Amino acid sequence: MSNDSRAILPEGWPVPRGYANGMVAQGRVLVTGGLVGWDKDGVFAEGFLGQLRQTLVNIKAVVEAGGGRMEDIVRLTWYVTDIATYRASLKEMGPVYREVLGRHFPAMAVVQVVALVEPQALIEIEATAVISG
Repeated sequence: MSNDSRAILPEGWPVPRGYANGMVAQGRVLVTGGLVGWDKDGVFAEGFLGQLRQTLVNIKAVVEAGGGRMEDIVRLTWYVTDIATYRASLKEMGPVYREVLGRHFPAMAVVQVVALVEPQALIEIEATAVISG
């Protein structure tokens, strides 16, 4: 069952690459906390891309535990400790992202922060999903 989410693109705007400007969906709302790149034992993955992958795996686990699918995610808010590392990793991030979330690109924002609560964390992501039924 689908939440029938769809990307919103105002008339005349260029089509964004890798994200949506807005999303519309109907169903139950699932909101994650800020998830980081550690496994169930609290061990952080190595480097920015490793932590990104583990963070996305963690998001997938929470969404699926709530009865959802990756296509139900309507928003991701990314917090990174180094925007230069984020920008330098864009080409490598695509395959990592698609491996876990597929070709689903919800509304997203990326924000550089001074630090995250977990000192080893390089990235933290919050997700919002709308699950049908």
